[in-house]
Amino acid sequence: MKRFIFDSHAHYDDEAFDADREELLQRLPEQGVCNVVSMGADYDGCRGALELASRYSYIYAAVGIHPENAAGLPEDYLSQIEEWSNAPKVVAIGEIGLDYHYEDMAPREVQRKVFEDQILLAKRRNLPIVVHDREAHGDTMEILHRHRPRGVVHCFSGSVEMMCEVVKLGMYIGLGGVVTFKNARVAVEVAREIPLDRLLTETDAPYLAPEPFRGKRCDSSMIRYVAQRIAEIRGITADEVLAAGRRNAEVLFDIIAEG
Repeated sequence: MKRFIFDSHAHYDDEAFDADREELLQRLPEQGVCNVVSMGADYDGCRGALELASRYSYIYAAVGIHPENAAGLPEDYLSQIEEWSNAPKVVAIGEIGLDYHYEDMAPREVQRKVFEDQILLAKRRNLPIVVHDREAHGDTMEILHRHRPRGVVHCFSGSVEMMCEVVKLGMYIGLGGVVTFKNARVAVEVAREIPLDRLLTETDAPYLAPEPFRGKRCDSSMIRYVAQRIAEIRGITADEVLAAGRRNAEVLFDIIAEG
């Protein structure tokens, strides 16, 4: 099987995979998956991503602190992230950003400081960033405009106008299962209008499984359903979508994809 599926954002350290992680990850290449970037979100997640990258040739790692975990970090957390970022298969600083949905997770000013600190680290290390932006579009764009990092806004939830701003900054847009949801009006508009050379395909596994698996555990093989939906929206083939997602991820993460 030709392997076109590049999952630019997954969390295979998540406990949802504890029962069958090894079996699943051994099977994914047989289902057309060429590469996966497994994301860190806290210390344990970073260690998990690094461990998976060391064991599976097609898995790479990103290391970073998710905004929900930004409160109460040790003073030397940035040094720890930098140390991890030197590992051989680390290709990005992520998942980092802003999340204003749950106000009690971390104060907004703390989130902004941790986000900016990690952007500056990524720029020092010449690594792209993977941005989480939930109900924080204004502050996210202000910070991205100010620092102009390389990277991707993952699980993109903004408008077509915001997508155009992100693209003008030279960044990428990550689209996943949400675009297949029946109520996904804005995501559909973004999928139609995004330049194909700025699109990354992703899952956010184990979360956000596409239709017809919505509500179930997601894995990278399900990206084919995302690609089919984007292809329908754009009037092209699913193979064209998958090939573009793979090609763009190779460029952003400086990876030669397998398969």
